[in-house]
Amino acid sequence: MKTDFVFDPDLSREELRGFSRTIAEIEWLLLALVLVYQLKQVPDQIAATALSMAMFFYAAFVLLFRYVNVYRREAYWKLALETGMMIVFITWVLVYTGRLTSPLVNLYLLVVITSALALGRASTLVAVVIIACCLIGLDLPRSRDMQLETYGVEFLGRIAPLALVAYVTTMLSADTRRALFEIKTLSETDDLTGILNRRTFLSLSSHTADLAQRYGRDFSVIMMDSDSLKTVNDGYGHEAGDLLLKAMVRHAQQELRKPDLMARYGGDEFVLLLPDTNAQGARQTAERIRERIAAAPLEIGDKRVAITASMGVATFPEHGGDYDEVFEAADSALYASKSQGKNRVTLAQRKTLMRVTRRA
Repeated sequence: MKTDFVFDPDLSREELRGFSRTIAEIEWLLLALVLVYQLKQVPDQIAATALSMAMFFYAAFVLLFRYVNVYRREAYWKLALETGMMIVFITWVLVYTGRLTSPLVNLYLLVVITSALALGRASTLVAVVIIACCLIGLDLPRSRDMQLETYGVEFLGRIAPLALVAYVTTMLSADTRRALFEIKTLSETDDLTGILNRRTFLSLSSHTADLAQRYGRDFSVIMMDSDSLKTVNDGYGHEAGDLLLKAMVRHAQQELRKPDLMARYGGDEFVLLLPDTNAQGARQTAERIRERIAAAPLEIGDKRVAITASMGVATFPEHGGDYDEVFEAADSALYASKSQGKNRVTLAQRKTLMRVTRRA
């Protein structure tokens, strides 16, 4: 099974904020560990001064970077920069606490774990390579007198645990994030058709409508309802009805653009939101969808069953001053399509903003 996590630029800001909080805790933990070491081990004056300077500058970096408006907008490059500063800080500390004989040398593991959790496999590999270079530099005074083979064995012994931790942590992180993504997807989509569910659509459509109102742009709503579901369910069973709903979604998606939204609103009723689309454009889209559905009979075993759909179209601001009014207008127009013979598209009229009848 593939375990690497593919970076997605659209990952939620909440995930970034979570990683940011984790790194902040690790940064303060690093400072606390170095402070405890300085207090307990009582290094010489030069080392004490160097450690104090390291802690001062690192704490100043953390405070300025996080709490002086620099970190207001989270980004992966900021997490990477903080990880790099952790390597610099740890290396500085090791230089004055015994180099590779220092009990703090394992602090590099915190860097590897941080990178693996927050930045993914490629960034973690870079971090391990940088740490390896630091280890080589820290060991230079001693390694000059060692045979290459002996030094190579010792170096592999030092870097192997870091590489193993990096591999295991990135694998677990990727699997965890993939599982969370799948759970999030399942919570936002309709189980049968794979399109958005009603709750998620309402959230996204509200945001789109707010932007349209703010910047004076059009948006349109199409309400779509199957004319054939009850007949298919009664005559061929609910599995055939499920095939019908999937076919309707498939035909509709072929006419939609990337920014358009489609959701199953309930039963055999679907709603489509078309940003930056006027009434004429939305009606043409609805007509193309209707024609596609009507031109593709449902194949059930050796039978071909004709299916059709009715639709209602409404547009902001022509048919309503906000999303709710536009939705109501589209819903009324859909009712008009159903009552006037089905298999048709009806454009809302201004008078349909006040609902007088509700479909059963």
